[in-house]
Amino acid sequence: MILITKMKLVKKPMLAYFMDGTTSTNALVEKRIRYYKEITKDNNDVLYKNIPTNEGIVTIIFSQSLTDSKTLEIMVLIPLANYIHQIHQVAEHMNPSNIDEITQKLATGETLLYFHETNRLLSIHTYSVKEREVTTSEMESTFIGPQDVFTESIQTNLSLVKRRIVNPMLKNEDLTIGSVSNTKITIIYIDDLVDRTSLEQLKSRLTKLDYPKFFDISTLMQLIEDNPYSLFPQYYMTVKPDTTSHYLADGRIVILMDNSQAALVCPTSFLEMFISAEDYYNRWPSASLVRSLRFFGFFLTIMITPTYISALTFHQEVLPYELLLNLQESRMKVSFSPLFEVLFIELIVEVLKEAGARMPAKIGQTIGIVGGIVIGTAAVEAGLVSNILIVIVATSALLSFLPPVFHMSNTSRTIRYVFILSAGIFGLFGQMLAFAWLIAHLLRVKSLGTPFMSPVIPRRVSDLMDSVVRFPISFLKRKSGISRSKKRSI
Repeated sequence: MILITKMKLVKKPMLAYFMDGTTSTNALVEKRIRYYKEITKDNNDVLYKNIPTNEGIVTIIFSQSLTDSKTLEIMVLIPLANYIHQIHQVAEHMNPSNIDEITQKLATGETLLYFHETNRLLSIHTYSVKEREVTTSEMESTFIGPQDVFTESIQTNLSLVKRRIVNPMLKNEDLTIGSVSNTKITIIYIDDLVDRTSLEQLKSRLTKLDYPKFFDISTLMQLIEDNPYSLFPQYYMTVKPDTTSHYLADGRIVILMDNSQAALVCPTSFLEMFISAEDYYNRWPSASLVRSLRFFGFFLTIMITPTYISALTFHQEVLPYELLLNLQESRMKVSFSPLFEVLFIELIVEVLKEAGARMPAKIGQTIGIVGGIVIGTAAVEAGLVSNILIVIVATSALLSFLPPVFHMSNTSRTIRYVFILSAGIFGLFGQMLAFAWLIAHLLRVKSLGTPFMSPVIPRRVSDLMDSVVRFPISFLKRKSGISRSKKRSI
């Protein structure tokens, strides 16, 4: 009679069977349920529901914010009512007394099933949080080539890579980092191409991490770099699956992080910071032209305004007479020295950029355009800066955004202040000292043990065919030396 009653109950909608409280009178069951509720107390997100099945009462424990009701019904409730033997086949068996494992499973969106009659605890993957769809790129927009970008889901990002590299040698290894955030990352590489020394070195750094929270892969990059105090990013960061796949096929190692849109490519070099995946889709002359603009634009953006200071403060003789007259005429109303004039307008540009980035998109654009014009015009009329300097600073600001890696743009703006101060104190001699320091610093920096200035120093001729100038695709048949790939030819 009891069995008939249960069978009738099973035919009702599954969610109707959720009821609070424990129905079993078994002391062990009562003790076990109290035990689970004790370790999840003060966590209102965790729900306990009892459901009658053919194997007696089963208590399901799940986090409602990490589990969609539809997923719960498909993955747990329907199999419990109709195909309960499948639950035992697909679920992971757990130790009912292991507190750490239980809390970890609940925190990652797993649903726990406690069988009262047999005192068994099972775990089923029911994590079903809403994810952002794959969209076009706003950070690395391109005209030619694929437009899709990574999302914040590590599984989605992994699938976007595996869709492009259909190769059984493509491997990925999962790790969990962050003692508080317990963030999942995955290391991707092609097994027959990757350099084992670099891979083991990277794994060693990841396993030795002692940092509690990771909410973006930028934090991880700063912790595993060879030179953490350097101004330069030592790993290539991208949000595009095609760029990631390109470097994987070259024998590089890629790290993806859950809840982060970007991927880290390591090792990398200084020259690669100016290379975009779009360069390989373009014709080689136009690709070389754009690369050259990015590369030389980096040095121009850190040199233009310091040269303005040096020329007007120490070396007026290096300027053509007509240009010197125009500069002096434009500075007739300016009461500050060239150094303070440049610092004033450079800081105004930084404030406008930061304010525009933090405001809502429509207001930010208005602040950027109107604010720049109004403040620039007002500053010239008030005698705070010269109109020629406004043109120079605007050009320098535009040049700083040419590198495809955003961290490199930030680096160029930071280095520019070093050159400005050097020029204000020592003129062109100070600029040359700062430039010598910059080159010496770049030569010391390494990326996962490989020289950051490769292939210039140490020189590798085959890699120079794909550096500032991109040779035709038919010439690029060898993998880059920095990847240390086992197979040199493509």
